[in-house]
Amino acid sequence: MQPGTHFAFGAHDTHGFVASFTSAIPAHLAHWYLEREQFEPAPGEPGLYRLSEPERDGPRRTRQAVHDLRRQGYTVQADIRLDPAVSAGPPRPARPNGLLERRSRLAHAAVGRTTQRATPPTTSLPRARPVPPKPTYAPTVHLTASGNGRSR
Repeated sequence: MQPGTHFAFGAHDTHGFVASFTSAIPAHLAHWYLEREQFEPAPGEPGLYRLSEPERDGPRRTRQAVHDLRRQGYTVQADIRLDPAVSAGPPRPARPNGLLERRSRLAHAAVGRTTQRATPPTTSLPRARPVPPKPTYAPTVHLTASGNGRSR
């Protein structure tokens, strides 16, 4: 290991992706950084940390940890496949997000007719009811007066 190295990352047969720190950095600070990068102490191996859930995109997460620690100014030694400066890693498959299909549907909808700006229907409106003819006679209304002079 080079002098002045703070962290070392690699692969372990039992623990998967591992990290360790040197005496160039205080143990409590190294522990804090490695836990923030999702590494946990390996059981039975003092000073060795393993990546939690390595099956969940372990190489990329380890490369990200190396990158983050270097960005903080620490000197990090890493295996070739875990070093982001040397290996770019395999290309990630593009997941379809449905954007192309959505744009296609919107384009088809824009070309088609809409019910909001549609032409009026070709059927005729219902005819109005005819006004009944005026009666030829004068209707007679009979009013009865109450005894106290008030109307009901």
